[in-house]
Amino acid sequence: MNDASVCGMHGGGAVVLLSAGPGDLELLTLKAVKALAAAQVLLLDDLVNPDIVQFAPQARVIRVGKRGGCRSTPQDFICRLMRRYALQGANVVRAKGGEALLFGRAGEEIAFLRASGVQVRIVNGVSAGFAAAAGLGMSLTHRDHCHGITFVTAHTQDHGEPDWAALCATRTTLAIYMGMGRIAALTAALLRHLPGATPAAVVQSASLPQQAQVLTTLERLAADVEGLGIGAPGVILIGGAVGEAQLQVQAFAQSHAMQAIA
Repeated sequence: MNDASVCGMHGGGAVVLLSAGPGDLELLTLKAVKALAAAQVLLLDDLVNPDIVQFAPQARVIRVGKRGGCRSTPQDFICRLMRRYALQGANVVRAKGGEALLFGRAGEEIAFLRASGVQVRIVNGVSAGFAAAAGLGMSLTHRDHCHGITFVTAHTQDHGEPDWAALCATRTTLAIYMGMGRIAALTAALLRHLPGATPAAVVQSASLPQQAQVLTTLERLAADVEGLGIGAPGVILIGGAVGEAQLQVQAFAQSHAMQAIA
């Protein structure tokens, strides 16, 4: 990083909001690795691979876990912690799982830090939704099945429901984050707007050795997830593009079986 990138507006440090990816450290970007190497203070989210600290050998590591259904570090405390160290002149890296700008409360942190006179840099990365699709070997925007993708969180700020009717009407692939803890209620809501035979999948711990997945239909999704013991962290994928992945898996299995017979 050059001098300008680490100099805050008040002559102090700066904060880097760093996308740590879905877990596989080889999916970190070169820019992320450089930012980590320059970090003096490293704030780690709960879903960040803890081994990421190897890239920040000189940093003070502070764990600031935030995860649905678990005891979490208050958001206001995290913001004040970043401001404090940055205004003391430190180069602060705030590592978030997946892509920092996607369902990571980055907007609140950026606004808070800028209002405090702290310079903020953003390092993008691989979102869990893309890693989940890669794990299934599917295209999220297969042109035979959809014309786009919609990223949505199952948790709204007011604890209400997303507008599932409107989302389902888009005919895009739905990538649903933070929905594993209420998957039965979630699928029930989706079934009011989509056929039960709609292709569906869940990928848990995408990109990691312990990755688990299920390819099924919307009407069977909750039961299959429970039966296989799949839980959080997971991404739910809904739509015709998922069906294409199912067909590819079946075709591969049939081809493998034929080769074994031959």
